[in-house]
Amino acid sequence: MSDYSDIISFLPYKDPFHFVNELIELNDNQVVGRYRIKKNEYYFEGHFPGDPIVPGAILGEIMAQIGLVCLGLHLSKPEERAYVMPVFTSMSVDFLSFAKPDDLLTVYSEKIYFRFGKLKCRVSCKKENDIEVANGSMSGIIINKTDRIEK
Repeated sequence: MSDYSDIISFLPYKDPFHFVNELIELNDNQVVGRYRIKKNEYYFEGHFPGDPIVPGAILGEIMAQIGLVCLGLHLSKPEERAYVMPVFTSMSVDFLSFAKPDDLLTVYSEKIYFRFGKLKCRVSCKKENDIEVANGSMSGIIINKTDRIEK
């Protein structure tokens, strides 16, 4: 197993909104990574108290951070990684099962295309028992941090 901590170090997130524990595989066409759902995630306090499940929006974010942002950083030139920001733009995802506290989620992402700074991927998320939690497609763009438009 290779160490992809250099890619993880460029992610533009911090706790409690950093959802990448490790990358298992990463090349120009795909990425596989993991995130273990912490028992004390901030959203469990209000999302079905007593029987917490991970909200779909968070599952989508986990899939995007691993399957889109990590791959987008990898596809960027190494000397530019500190200056670019992969930005999530769209998703079409089906949610098929629940994720709960302490579940280890593995995200599999395969590049559909990367051109003109736009990345589109086919993404799947599974639990340890190989039950698929969600799958679909996601897109994003790679922007220069200095070009970011703020309103």
